[in-house]
Amino acid sequence: MGHESEHIDAPGEHARFRAMTEGTQEDWAIIAQEYQQFAHGLADRILAHLRLLEGDFGGFPVCRLEHSLQTATRAYRDGRDEHYVVMALLHDMGDTLGSYNHPEVAAAIIRPFMPDEYHWICHHHGAFQGYYYFHFLGMDRDMRDQFQDHPFYDACVEFCEKYDQAAFDPDYKSEGLEFFEPMVRKVFERPLQSVYSTTLD
Repeated sequence: MGHESEHIDAPGEHARFRAMTEGTQEDWAIIAQEYQQFAHGLADRILAHLRLLEGDFGGFPVCRLEHSLQTATRAYRDGRDEHYVVMALLHDMGDTLGSYNHPEVAAAIIRPFMPDEYHWICHHHGAFQGYYYFHFLGMDRDMRDQFQDHPFYDACVEFCEKYDQAAFDPDYKSEGLEFFEPMVRKVFERPLQSVYSTTLD
């Protein structure tokens, strides 16, 4: 038996097509305007998602939010630029929905806003972080070696060694999320690269 979707009369102006093959210039002008407004709220949604990590320990000495704040704080105090610090803050934001691939989830979200190097670090930090614990779980701690010839290999090793693996100290005085909020808003204000970026003009 087929399922008939219930029509919801949502407020605001809507495109009139029932399939994209029927779309008109006027339809897509409406959608583009809505897209612009929604896209500008991305920083708010990211900050709200980070707050979901508070109190989620997963057996670690600190909760996932504190780990994120501590990683970013260590990077900030080490003089890293804003994009790097924001990457450090968000590197584990995929934990809630990407239980089996959290680095890729976070990397996909930040990709349009990051230099290639920082995106690569985020995307691959899971394998590199494994150097510190995979052997305790019967896994290959040298999994990162498959990337030895990559130009960003050393940068990812450094990220994990200096900031990520060290950020589980309950006594470390991290900056609060409010400290990083202006950086998040600035970085996510406009993408560096995206096929959709022209719709924001």
